[in-house]
Amino acid sequence: MSDLSQTICAAFVNEFQSHAASLHKWVAPLSNEQFWTNPFSYGNSVGHLILHLTGNLSYYIGARIAATGYVRNRDLEFTEASRPSKAQVLRNFDDTIAMVISTLQQQSPSDWTLSYSAERLHDAPNRVAAFLHCATHLYHHIGQINFLSRELTKP
Repeated sequence: MSDLSQTICAAFVNEFQSHAASLHKWVAPLSNEQFWTNPFSYGNSVGHLILHLTGNLSYYIGARIAATGYVRNRDLEFTEASRPSKAQVLRNFDDTIAMVISTLQQQSPSDWTLSYSAERLHDAPNRVAAFLHCATHLYHHIGQINFLSRELTKP
């Protein structure tokens, strides 16, 4: 792996690990009930946001780069009514982050610039752009999770 390839990989690995740790920080104080509660008349619960993040990464990186065979049901990420346990949702998220990191570490210097295409992601012409999009998308929703967690744990 070239120095530039190693630098890109290390930067992305750091971002995904940091974002995952931040997500866990904001979710930790929530009960299972709070995890699935939306305190507002709009938006989503923390649980649904994490289902969405897991689906997003599983599709854009897992299915489209790592060839995992993942089939996405995006609508269900926001409407899942069975409400799996907080622990299970977090395990699935963590497994997905591990897959993302493994996929990053498998990229050769020439892989970064390979053509990339995916449904609903038209502005990522190569793998660098796809990983960047996924990292910023994760960060965006962690901001929402931060806000929801603070709202749900107000004294």
